Amino acid sequence: MADSDSPHLPPEAVHRAVRPGTALLRLETTRTREGILDGAWWPRSRDIAAELPVLISALTEHLGPVTRVGLDASAWEELPVRLVIDGRVVHIDSFPVGDDTVLITRGDNDHFVLLVVPPGTEPDAAHAAMARAVRADNVTEAEQILIDTHADGRA
Repeated sequence: MADSDSPHLPPEAVHRAVRPGTALLRLETTRTREGILDGAWWPRSRDIAAELPVLISALTEHLGPVTRVGLDASAWEELPVRLVIDGRVVHIDSFPVGDDTVLITRGDNDHFVLLVVPPGTEPDAAHAAMARAVRADNVTEAEQILIDTHADGRA
């Protein structure tokens, strides 16, 4: 689910089309997910009330209803405990995990972990980080991906 304007692009074109506000997912048809991350998200801002509804709506289209989202409260402006998105209540949990991931829960125990590319990241760095996060063979933690691709805000 890269760019909502062009959902049927080949993989290399999908990565070129990525812009702030985009999520990329690697969805597998089996229950085992071998990589550390299931996708990546590049929000436009730190305003979770503005950013999360778009992500959850897109994820719901591909995964089914999302029930919970786990975020680091220190990384977001005014983190609520719940939002109503597309007529459904989505609970928001705060964890001290850093601002480099978001945990998406559907059902009772079905979790998806997305890399969060910081808002304001240069496009080339964001593209590289997101492409690496969605690789099926990725075994690198989110924080290290951001550092390696210079998407962490450091020079």
